[in-house]
Amino acid sequence: MLIFDAHLDLSMNAIEWNRDLTRPVAEIRARERGQTDKPDRGNGTVSLPEMRRGGVGLCVATMIARYVKPTNTLPGWHSPEIAWAITQAQLAWYRAMEEAGEMTPITDAASLQRHVALWSDSPGPNAPIGYVLSLEGADSILTPLHLERAYAQGLRAIGPAHYGPGTYAHGTHAPGGLGALGRELLGEIERLGIILDATHLSDESFWEAMDLFQGRVWASHNNVRAIAPDQRQFTDEQIQTLLARGAVIGMPLDAWMMVPGWVRGKTRPADIGLTLDTMIDHLDHICQLAGNARHVGIGTDLDGGYGTEQTPADVDTIADLARLPELLGNRGYLPSDVALILHGNWIRFLLETWRT
Repeated sequence: MLIFDAHLDLSMNAIEWNRDLTRPVAEIRARERGQTDKPDRGNGTVSLPEMRRGGVGLCVATMIARYVKPTNTLPGWHSPEIAWAITQAQLAWYRAMEEAGEMTPITDAASLQRHVALWSDSPGPNAPIGYVLSLEGADSILTPLHLERAYAQGLRAIGPAHYGPGTYAHGTHAPGGLGALGRELLGEIERLGIILDATHLSDESFWEAMDLFQGRVWASHNNVRAIAPDQRQFTDEQIQTLLARGAVIGMPLDAWMMVPGWVRGKTRPADIGLTLDTMIDHLDHICQLAGNARHVGIGTDLDGGYGTEQTPADVDTIADLARLPELLGNRGYLPSDVALILHGNWIRFLLETWRT
């Protein structure tokens, strides 16, 4: 079954981690053996061949470059201009993948429908991966004209913040609202018809954005606070608000967002029984709130700065997502609902957005 993964940091892994994602995961791991500059060296789970092997023929692929002020202790770039330049380097990698026939951009209803048809009709072992371009954290947007330029380059979704305090909004674990620049940015996002990604917004920024923004909104990779208590996850009230907006919420596989009490670098997935079924717990919670399966999807965030040391124990590579139809079926989900969860909801959301 075709799988649509709504959050993969592919270009970050290529440009900053120096991973050749056209190669098998085993080869990427072997090349990184003994390296320690990144916490997940040798533990990567994503490459384009592994995506094809698992049927992940569509994804939302990010650009990401956080700007950090001198008072911000998070890792990031030391000027907004550097951050913009990094996103342009990441964009250049996507363009190179297009030229190599590895990926193809999805920017409107027609390109989406063509790609779904391709993957629904025996796509073959070398079929291109379709990608919707997203920006995770808006710090690299220097001016409204830069947002227009990014849209012209193919940007179709944007999250105003990532971790910590940002230029336009407060993100994960940084209490605070949008501010004047953030409110202006939301207006430009709405004017251009870009999708607002509510993932990573602080609670204050989330509620302010929901009040101000009248365009289309989704959450590409966000779990449930009732199961894993932390501000990074959504409360039931936030989920209900997104449901009322027609949003789709993607389920990530980063362990600390799935279970309470996870300690990075210490807790091991197998020791606590963390599996893909844990992700289905989060997914099912949202389905019960909605009364249907029309508002959930997959947004793995695999290799978003972590690897197998921090993923479900039954995930070696992204190809293991192919087990989800069976696992969802075991939980009582009908084949029609499984299709919605694995690709149908994201595709419907995009077609509705782009047709209007």
